[in-house]
Amino acid sequence: MTTDLKTAQEMMAAAVATRTAEDPEIVSVKRVLKLLDKTAKSNRTYGSANPVAQKFTQQLFEELTNHLTAYSRLAFLVQRSELRCKDHVVYQAEQDGGSESLAFKLYGDGIRELVLHEGLTQEELSLFLASLWSNVDSNEDDDDIVTRLWSRNLSTITLATAEELSKSSVASDGVTRPDSSMSSSDSTLRELLDLERERKKRVKEGTDSESSGSGNAKNRFQSGLAGYEVTEEELAVLVHDIEVEQKQDSLMYILDMLTAILASEKSPALLTKLISLWGTIVESLLCEGKWTVLENVLNLLHETDAVRPDLSEEHKQQLASLLNGLGRTERVKMIEGYLNRSPDADVKGLSTILLLLKADAVPSLCSLLANVTSPVHQAIVSEALVTLAKDHPDPLLRGLSDRRPGYVRNLLSILIKWNNPKFADPVERLTRYPDPQVRREVVRALGLFRPNGNGTKLVSLSTDEDDGVRFAALKLLMSAQYTVPFSQWSPLLSEVGFMDRPISERRAIFQAVRATCGDEAVPYWQGLMTEWTWTNRKKKEELAVLGAETLGKLATPAAIAALSLGAKKGSAAVRQGCAAALSQAQRLQRSLPSTGATH
Repeated sequence: MTTDLKTAQEMMAAAVATRTAEDPEIVSVKRVLKLLDKTAKSNRTYGSANPVAQKFTQQLFEELTNHLTAYSRLAFLVQRSELRCKDHVVYQAEQDGGSESLAFKLYGDGIRELVLHEGLTQEELSLFLASLWSNVDSNEDDDDIVTRLWSRNLSTITLATAEELSKSSVASDGVTRPDSSMSSSDSTLRELLDLERERKKRVKEGTDSESSGSGNAKNRFQSGLAGYEVTEEELAVLVHDIEVEQKQDSLMYILDMLTAILASEKSPALLTKLISLWGTIVESLLCEGKWTVLENVLNLLHETDAVRPDLSEEHKQQLASLLNGLGRTERVKMIEGYLNRSPDADVKGLSTILLLLKADAVPSLCSLLANVTSPVHQAIVSEALVTLAKDHPDPLLRGLSDRRPGYVRNLLSILIKWNNPKFADPVERLTRYPDPQVRREVVRALGLFRPNGNGTKLVSLSTDEDDGVRFAALKLLMSAQYTVPFSQWSPLLSEVGFMDRPISERRAIFQAVRATCGDEAVPYWQGLMTEWTWTNRKKKEELAVLGAETLGKLATPAAIAALSLGAKKGSAAVRQGCAAALSQAQRLQRSLPSTGATH
């Protein structure tokens, strides 16, 4: 007994290992069904004449033709949330997919098996796709896939319905296997149902023609029902499927039921109540942060007109009000409350929800951006505002006066992404904002909005108390894209503390003066080189050497004349600096013969 059990276990393990290797036919079926699902949805969403839908349809026809050429048919059993072929799951509804699922749609319309046969033409494929979802523009009143397929009489597509299987299961007391040449794994349900019908017909004819007792005895032990043998593995799969269905998310189950009611309810009063109930569901999902479920719900409601072209104008307006009201202040506050309660919650789908809002929600989104505490959440809201507020920037510009630095920095980052010069004036008003990080963003924004021209405002930032702000402003001024009168630089250069600044900063200021003033600043540097002083001699001498270095890079005739004078009248260190600068200026002049100088 032990040996038999061990042998059985080994055989079962071998069978499982064999089935682990993916059957090429199953791989092909999965690929075709995935493309079928995508094509059906694109046809339904955009219409069959849309270029995107036509592209998917052509790809599907090619993949399907290749499969049918190789395997002669594509057959699959339909279950509530999945499609199966040869005991393999070849299509499974996405989580929270609901009525969007191909499996759910086929199952709900009573189809339990669908078979596509070799020879399927492109025209038949198009008719098949049109049958999956009713066409709003057609005259078909029936919303049932089975009826539409039968009405089109497609010879290369066969199906078995729940009604047929139900009738056959109660047709007789016993079970009869099909002919030995056909097994349940090789035969489709359609073939087995047809076989059963033929047997019933033969049994009936035999009953009518035979009157003897032996004939009645024969019929007593032979039914016309074709059945299946269920193996232990198949039974385990059935048990598993039942357990999965029992564990189904209750929310999705309720939504599926409400979807079915919305698609079929005829009573105007009940439809009014149902649409109001959907509004409550939307608010509940907002409060609980179920973004992906909410996305499916909103898509469903958005497509209700297509599914129910018979809706009254009153109900259409009720739906429109529900969808357009998604961005109401109180509903955006629900999003804010959930995000601040759950800073580490899953935010998948939140971006899509925000992008579904209308432009009138921009002020509420600005408030949301100001109040959410997580940087991750702030980034998601900011990205939504980049799209939604581009043509409605006033709420963002008003927000620049807010005293919360983080909020203002986020607003500046949005304005920088838009890169519109008309925002330069409101941004420029923030040059004295208390937070240094905001002021750094202001410099960056001004460099984008005003990449050249008058640089006077940037000069004022070169005296900022934050060194990051100062160097950012000086870097822009050193680009030689701005002009500044020397009179604007003079107060900075003559202030008592200027010589105490780090040498790197003084050098940067001199280079910014050279780039913005040119020869207008030459007298200042010449005075540094020729001035004779007894106080702060070392610092002034260092400043004069920096002036000589700057004149060497200016390399204009006026700069060269000043360097020549400094080489004669300056101190020893200054004369040495002037000599080196003269050499540099002469090299620059030789490299630029057409201009003779560089700024």
